[in-house]
Amino acid sequence: MTENLRVAIVGGGIGGLTAANALRRRGINAQVYEQAPALGEIGAGVMISPNSVRLLDRIGLGQAVAAVGARVGEGSSFYRADGTLVAPMTTTDSTGWNAMFGMHRADLLDILAGNLPDEVVHTGKRCTGFAQNSEGAVLTFDDGSQVEADAVIACDGIHSSLQRNVVAPAAPRHSGSVAYRGLVPFDRVPWWRESVSQLWMGDGKHFLVYPVRRGTLINYVGFVPSGEHAEESWSAVGDADKLRAAFRGWDEAVTGLLAAVDTTHWWGLYDRDPLPTWTAGRLTLLGDAAHPMLPHLGQGANQSIEDAFALAVFLESATAYSVCDALKAYEDLRRNRTNAVQTGSRDNGRRYDSAFDDLSVRDAEIAGSRSFRLWLYDHDAEASARETIATA
Repeated sequence: MTENLRVAIVGGGIGGLTAANALRRRGINAQVYEQAPALGEIGAGVMISPNSVRLLDRIGLGQAVAAVGARVGEGSSFYRADGTLVAPMTTTDSTGWNAMFGMHRADLLDILAGNLPDEVVHTGKRCTGFAQNSEGAVLTFDDGSQVEADAVIACDGIHSSLQRNVVAPAAPRHSGSVAYRGLVPFDRVPWWRESVSQLWMGDGKHFLVYPVRRGTLINYVGFVPSGEHAEESWSAVGDADKLRAAFRGWDEAVTGLLAAVDTTHWWGLYDRDPLPTWTAGRLTLLGDAAHPMLPHLGQGANQSIEDAFALAVFLESATAYSVCDALKAYEDLRRNRTNAVQTGSRDNGRRYDSAFDDLSVRDAEIAGSRSFRLWLYDHDAEASARETIATA
């Protein structure tokens, strides 16, 4: 165990809190620095899939996820805009293990934070500076305080303030779409199908629905084209009437759900091309800071969780002097997989928005996506990292 290795994690979202849990499980002194005055996240749903649930289960959080999430399973489907069935969704791994959960982001953050000692998470800490040398790294915060560490993990999202210390600054890529997001109490739509995720695909737009919070809430996301570069924010208020108008004439399940929407939020969709590197000496990137992706595979949070557990394996046997090599080994392992998921997310967005001359070709691709989904869901990031070390 490497009890004396000091790791500073910048960012207290899903990636940062998971990293703290995974690292401390292996005896590493990980501390989290979050710029917000308190932990929490405005937002709605996030889908947690088997590739991350198996990892969370290993640190004793699987039961908590199942208790507060909403299991999504058989009957989940893809449809054309008029309700014509296209194909079933894959919601299990290749063994048939059903570990797909719709979760409210705040609930997942509560689980992750609640599993950490109180003294691990430091709020009100906006990072403004980073420096490193052969002896260690130093973070500076806007309150004038500084923290020394042997390694720094940037988990501060697509607009990461630390990313510029790794690669040249560049603006994120706007997808040309925005997402309207929100929650509808299940008791307002009692006719809604329980325990399934459903996705309707139309001309230039699509509509995704799945349950959260033990099925008491229905999470919806309406993806629509927009030339306006809306901010990448959970809290920007949208126009519910514009949302309804965008999906007028669609399957009555969609229009019926939207009739129950009182308020909605909109969110600009951005990603980046795969970065040339994630690591510079004692600093590495994790999650959206390393590989921001569009939400069309539901893998943003899941890939952050995979990153965190793989990184912990590499750092377990590292010292203050070998930590740079460990961080680079983590990057080398994870880059190909996350590159493929970033690309796959873009490709799926085109499928869902019907960017095909012949929709039967699109429908065939959707129906044939099971093998890719199993590649996603069967993966064990910890085992992959251990195998890499054993064969090095």
